[in-house]
Amino acid sequence: MKRFISVAVALLMALTALPVFAGAEGAGDALGSLVYTGSMELEYASQFSVDYYEGGYQLITVSDGARVLTVPEGAAVPEGLPEDVMVLAQPVSDLMVSSTPITSLINALGRLSDIKYTTTDADGWYIEDVKSAVESGALTYIGTYKEPDFEVLAADAPSFGVFSTMLDNVPDVAEKLTELGILYMRDYSTFENHPLGRVEWIKLYGVLLGADDEAQAVYDAQKQLVDSLSNAETGKTCAIFYITSKGTLHVRNGSDYIARMMELAGGEYILSDFNPEGTGAEEMGLEDFYARASEADYILYLGSMGGKPQTIEEMVARWDLLSEFKAVREGNVYSTTPDFFQVSDTLGNIIVDMNRMLTGDDAELTYLFELQ
Repeated sequence: MKRFISVAVALLMALTALPVFAGAEGAGDALGSLVYTGSMELEYASQFSVDYYEGGYQLITVSDGARVLTVPEGAAVPEGLPEDVMVLAQPVSDLMVSSTPITSLINALGRLSDIKYTTTDADGWYIEDVKSAVESGALTYIGTYKEPDFEVLAADAPSFGVFSTMLDNVPDVAEKLTELGILYMRDYSTFENHPLGRVEWIKLYGVLLGADDEAQAVYDAQKQLVDSLSNAETGKTCAIFYITSKGTLHVRNGSDYIARMMELAGGEYILSDFNPEGTGAEEMGLEDFYARASEADYILYLGSMGGKPQTIEEMVARWDLLSEFKAVREGNVYSTTPDFFQVSDTLGNIIVDMNRMLTGDDAELTYLFELQ
C-alpha cells in the first residue's frame, strides 16, 4: 500500500511540474472563414491538440503555441487566417524530420517515403527500414540538427520541418530556417509523462500526412498491449541506470517515462523517490546509488546511453562494486537494445518485454536482452 501511495504522489508532482497546455486557445471558434466542427479526442497526450473544420481542414496546435493548418488536396487556402497559422497543403511528401522517435512514428504509418531529409546519418540508425533508406539515398542525410546543410535546403527546401526541442539549443539554426522561409514545428512528445502519450503523437503525424486511420490503428495496438498488463503486479523491483565512459552514473528520475513503463509492466522502479517530480536522467553518486539500489531484484542497463555491454562482466568492469548487487549475484541483469531510444511507435511492446523480464517469461524479447 505504501508503494502505491508514493507512486501516486510522484505522478501528481510530475503533472504539476510539466508544462501546462489546455489545447488551442479559442478552440470551437471559427478560424478565418472556416467553421469549427469538433476536436480530436486524446487519451494520454497533453502537449498538442487537433481541431476540425468543415471541408476537411484540420488545425494542429502544439504546446508552445505553434499552429499548423492542413489544407486538403485541391482545396483553397481559407481567407482571414491569423498571421501565426502555418498553412500546409496536402499531400505532404517531402518532410525534414530531425528526430529518431518522430521518424519511427512516421515509419509506422507506412509513410517513410514522405520524409525527404534526416539529421541522423546511416551509421547512427538502428531502425532497419530507416537505415536502409538512408543508405540507398531514398532518404537524404542533411547534416546534424546543429549544422544542417543550408545550401541544400535553400536550393531544394522541404515543405515542412519537424524538430525535437533540442532545436532550442541552437537558435541560430531556427533563425536560418525562418530566413529561408521553411515552415517547421517542435515536437513536445518528450514532455509526455505517460508512455502512451508519446505513442499518441502518431495521431498528429497522421493529420500532417493524411493518414488518420493508420495512426489510430497503430496507437490502438500499442494501447491494447499496455491494457493487457493492467493487472500485472510482480512485486519485483528494478534499478535503471547507465555509466558513462568517464565513470559517472546516471539514473532515471522518479517520474520519468521509463520509470512509468516499469510500473505499467508490473514492476517497481527502486528509485521512484529520487526527484519524484522530475523526468529524464540525472547523475547520482556511486555510493548513494549502492545504498539505494543494491537490493533491487533486477537491473535494466541503458546500453545505448552508457556503452553497449554484452555480458555482466563487461558491465561490472565499469564499476566493480556492481558485483555485490543482488541482481548481479542472482543473474537478473538485462540491457536495452541499441534502438531502444529511437522508437516511439512500439513503447507498448517494450513494456511487454519488461513484464516478460520480471516474470521470467521464456518468450523472445525484442527491445531487451539478458546479460550472461
